[in-house]
Amino acid sequence: MTVQAARASAGGDARGDLFDPECPTRRLLDRIGTKWTSMAVKVLAEAAPGEVRFSELLRRMPGVSQKMLSVTLRNLTRDGLAARRVEPTVPPQVHYRLTALGLSLEAALAVVRAWAEDHMAEIDRANERSERAGSPDGT
Repeated sequence: MTVQAARASAGGDARGDLFDPECPTRRLLDRIGTKWTSMAVKVLAEAAPGEVRFSELLRRMPGVSQKMLSVTLRNLTRDGLAARRVEPTVPPQVHYRLTALGLSLEAALAVVRAWAEDHMAEIDRANERSERAGSPDGT
């Protein structure tokens, strides 16, 4: 039974299967696994339960373009991880906050961020060894 069939029979509550090529879990991991998603979720989590304006997110995420931040926030909002509020001012002020689901994602991403920060030097050394050996995989 495919994941889609399982979801249909379970009313949409079936657990995903990363190893099923048809499973939407793969697309979700592509979206939540980006550095911009991790940064945006962290900034929004630090403000929880409050909101953060788009311009503040842009300022607090060095290197992100306005377009990439817009795409990232659109995905978070579409997936129910963030909520968006627009104040009808000129120009409009756009605010974002994490939903309860988004806050639960922050806990998982915090572990991954901490692992990356703790092990970055080891990864850099492995990359340097691989480059010196003359092949991308070190073989």
